[in-house]
Amino acid sequence: MRGLLLAFLVPFLACAAAHAEDATPTYAFGAGVQRMPSWPGASDHRNQAIPYVDIELPGVGELSTADGLTIDLIHGDRWHGGIYGNWLWGRTHDDLGSLGGKVASLSPRFVGGGYLEYAFTKRFSVGGHVAHDTDGAGAYVALYADYQLPDVWYIQHSLEIQVEGMNGPAMRRFFGLNATEAATLGTRAWQPGAGRQMVDLEYDAFIPTSQHTGFALAVSYGKLIGNAGDSPLVRGFGSTRQVTETLAFVYHF
Repeated sequence: MRGLLLAFLVPFLACAAAHAEDATPTYAFGAGVQRMPSWPGASDHRNQAIPYVDIELPGVGELSTADGLTIDLIHGDRWHGGIYGNWLWGRTHDDLGSLGGKVASLSPRFVGGGYLEYAFTKRFSVGGHVAHDTDGAGAYVALYADYQLPDVWYIQHSLEIQVEGMNGPAMRRFFGLNATEAATLGTRAWQPGAGRQMVDLEYDAFIPTSQHTGFALAVSYGKLIGNAGDSPLVRGFGSTRQVTETLAFVYHF
């Protein structure tokens, strides 16, 4: 898995060197905390310390702990597209709490694929990405729209709405229950197929504290839908409402 990640990063850095003079890159590094559902579909939350990295190389791509990796292969005035990669959280025995040992733990995975975006204006764009597990059978798709809100004082902020879907193996991995697990929990087995998974609305803001420092804030409200929302695991032991909050202190240059 690390080798696959490096396979994405090496061409990214090589392109960066080749296009270093195209425009001014930006770099942001920091650390913070994220309050997220204990597992996908959970009703309770856990706090997790996170690093914050956002490297933007105009005409080349972006590497971000928030949005993953993009490498631009299409870079027009309005159309953008190329390679996409990201990291998917799993669930540990501890994350599951009282469900630990009753349903399977899931290791995190790296996914890779492609993305395509269209910018109607400098503030409003729409796009989508497709990806597949680099070590597994899961496939994922998302369609999104992003709007850069007018600045308030020096605060830069935006809204994004996203609809996500999964193929059958991914849906069953995160939201399915086999016969043994269902019997242990006293509910019915659930082996869902491909379909919609979540609708998500996210607010992002950067609040400066000096010329080179500030706070990065993100609040995301998601609603599990389709086969994910109908899962007995979610309905009986979790929640279809998924809220994630992130706050990090950032140094940028």
